[in-house]
Amino acid sequence: MRGWIRTCLDLVLIVVFAIIGRASHGESLSLGGIALTGWPFLVAGLLGSLVATRLLRASWIREGLAVWLSTAVLGLLLRAVTGGGMAVAFVIVATTVLGLVLVGWRFVDSRLGRRPA
Repeated sequence: MRGWIRTCLDLVLIVVFAIIGRASHGESLSLGGIALTGWPFLVAGLLGSLVATRLLRASWIREGLAVWLSTAVLGLLLRAVTGGGMAVAFVIVATTVLGLVLVGWRFVDSRLGRRPA
């Protein structure tokens, strides 16, 4: 799978993460609301995915870990410095869910025989 497709899939999954988060708290699912919640993680995910897919050219697991960690760490930092909530439970859930989806889809893709480990 080409790098730009992997980057787009990462970004779509990050938007889904923001939508699920807003929905689980009964918040508006407007485009503006989703953008407000998701932008720190989208910026971080875009940077992490571009670096991982274009520069590292690593195995699926290393690529996934690089995207996940950069998305979680940089996304949470951006959220914190812009006044977003940083409850411990949110940090744990965000880090876990992002890890599951950003590494998880790569695992599934690798099992389908598309990329070697």
